[in-house]
Amino acid sequence: MGFVIFIGVFSVTALVMSVALAESRGTRQAAAALDSVIKTDSWDKRQVKLDIRKDEQISSIPWLNQKLTSMQLAPFLKRMLSQAALDWSPGRLLGFCLLGLLIPIFVLLQIKASVPIALLAGLVLGFAPFGFVLFKRRQRFGAFEKALPEALDLIVSGLRAGHSLLAAMALVARECAEPVSGEFKICFEEQNYGLEMKAALDNLVNRVPLQDLKIATTAIIIQKESGGNLAEVLDKTSAVIRDRFRLKREIMTHTAQGRLTGVVLTGLPLVLGVAIYFVAPDMISLLWHRDVGIKLMWIAAGMILFGGFVINKIVDIDV
Repeated sequence: MGFVIFIGVFSVTALVMSVALAESRGTRQAAAALDSVIKTDSWDKRQVKLDIRKDEQISSIPWLNQKLTSMQLAPFLKRMLSQAALDWSPGRLLGFCLLGLLIPIFVLLQIKASVPIALLAGLVLGFAPFGFVLFKRRQRFGAFEKALPEALDLIVSGLRAGHSLLAAMALVARECAEPVSGEFKICFEEQNYGLEMKAALDNLVNRVPLQDLKIATTAIIIQKESGGNLAEVLDKTSAVIRDRFRLKREIMTHTAQGRLTGVVLTGLPLVLGVAIYFVAPDMISLLWHRDVGIKLMWIAAGMILFGGFVINKIVDIDV
């Protein structure tokens, strides 16, 4: 059993290292191609084929890229990584998850830990890379949501100064901080390259699926179709977004105790179980050495998940 797990860990480690080497080799080749184009004086040598299209590869390894492309999970992972502003590929993320799954299982089994504890540690650490992506995504969306009213105010100022909406978006891309500037820069460049306003705004909402941004883009699209004073519409939209943001902060303050209660009640049985295992392993090991104990563990896990779900629904108030 331990030998099989060792082989699996070794294979996944080799896979991740090959991904990193392939990506660094591709970076060096691209840099060398650009240097050859810029520095040479010969016209024949300047006829270098440079691909300036977006890199749609999911993994640097050809066979892994082909497998992941055929899976429905790959586009979802790629969108999540893009929204989190991480330069990982879906293949690298899956590699990290496999490493996090197999290494703890191998280490714990080598020190004679029980199989359920090893599997639990492997599942927790295997989900850790994806949890990190979700954390970075939520953090980036929070920063975008907080800076969106200032960006709308800048667009309003540009429109009142006589600029077009496209020029006002370019002003936001230059003056605002990340992540607002980067997203509006992409939206501006898409329109500059010939994409329609509605399609560019839809792409912006797909990249940043926030309710406040949907309100702003809907206001712009309606004004473009029906006419009116866009500066006044966006000014009122900015005020609405600020009110929603302030109300959400008040709700988070009032529901802080409920959210903390949910975290404590959900995590306490797991922490207590691990602590008892290290203090008295013979006593708690009866849970997975007997059929009744295994059934009780399944029932306890279901009750913990159900209780956490109920508490989350109580404190999760939509604004």
